[in-house]
Amino acid sequence: MTTMSQAAAQPAISLSSGGFFRRLGIWAHAIVAYLDRRAAVKALRQLDDRELRDIGITRSHIEHAVWGHVDPELGRLR
Repeated sequence: MTTMSQAAAQPAISLSSGGFFRRLGIWAHAIVAYLDRRAAVKALRQLDDRELRDIGITRSHIEHAVWGHVDPELGRLR
């Protein structure tokens, strides 16, 4: 005669809660990334135009540079 344990029949964590925690982690990561980018924009806006030109961007391209948007004009200074 074989004996079955009830512990083996019950999952430790339900499958739906695993998806919830994964989604929560993705949201938390997205919020942290957003706040980091906003801090970078703030720091770059505090630089003067010469310092920005030294790193290869203009004041009007700060947002695009931080968010990673591809702009062919970004590298050209007029």
